[in-house]
Amino acid sequence: MRIERARVMGRCMGVRRAEELALRAAVDAAAAGGRVFTLGPLIHNPQAVAALEASGVSVLDTAKFESGELDDSLAGATVVVRAHGAPPEAFRRLLSLGVKIVDATCPRVLASQRRARRYAESGYRVIVAGDAAHGEVAGILGHAPGAFVAGDAKSAARIVAGLPGEKIAVIAQTTIRKKEYEAIKAEIAARCPEFEAFDSICPATEDRQAALAELAAKVEALIVVGGKGSANTIRLYKAAVDSGKPAWHIETAAELPPEIFRFTSVGLTAGASTPDELVDEVERTLASKAGTTSRALPESAHRGSVSS
Repeated sequence: MRIERARVMGRCMGVRRAEELALRAAVDAAAAGGRVFTLGPLIHNPQAVAALEASGVSVLDTAKFESGELDDSLAGATVVVRAHGAPPEAFRRLLSLGVKIVDATCPRVLASQRRARRYAESGYRVIVAGDAAHGEVAGILGHAPGAFVAGDAKSAARIVAGLPGEKIAVIAQTTIRKKEYEAIKAEIAARCPEFEAFDSICPATEDRQAALAELAAKVEALIVVGGKGSANTIRLYKAAVDSGKPAWHIETAAELPPEIFRFTSVGLTAGASTPDELVDEVERTLASKAGTTSRALPESAHRGSVSS
């Protein structure tokens, strides 16, 4: 078996930055006898979250936080806002509880939040193209009261049909697939010829999609490594399936399917929140069980892209 890694894969700049900030906060808090929490899972990868927990970074239950159940226990604690960001109301509540905030919001997500606020203040009705349940989308919505979420082209058409005569502005969740975003914009354009669109898809997302397409052309089967709750990993897996090659989405090497060892060439890629060591473990397991050769790639390709 030949194993080949995607040209671009693994943790993105925003995830690496958030993890570094959280670990630094844990060191500072330990020296002062304090506690560190993240507002929801810092990374959509259970193995990475467990490693952070072992380093002194606990996950704050967002439902209990929003309901006020945790108010009495947070004073003096440090809370890290994850790369997905959070609505303005969450920041206000944290400050009112005497919490030290470490803002690890990805700079690209911050740009989307600011743009949404400017659009709303200028009289536009904002439509966010993405997953309504995703933390990033919730944060953007908090900056644009009255905004809508379009998960696909059909929902975008329904939303615009109910907004006759209004100025529309569209913002993309940074991890949405470009094909999905273009379909949403096309539906809006068909019903609202004059609208603003902010193409906020993260280049790291597009780079991973392009690298996966290149990889799929060279191998017989594909393995996508990453959290089952990671939006960008799920979209990467969908793209792998769309390539027509047999594809599997796994979190760890223990989930490698027996049938993968029937192929003579396998491609590896990973979502933007996947720790490097998990990908390395998958590759080692493939190699040890199948007697393989791995195509050597530049270190930057093995470790994923870093964008600013």
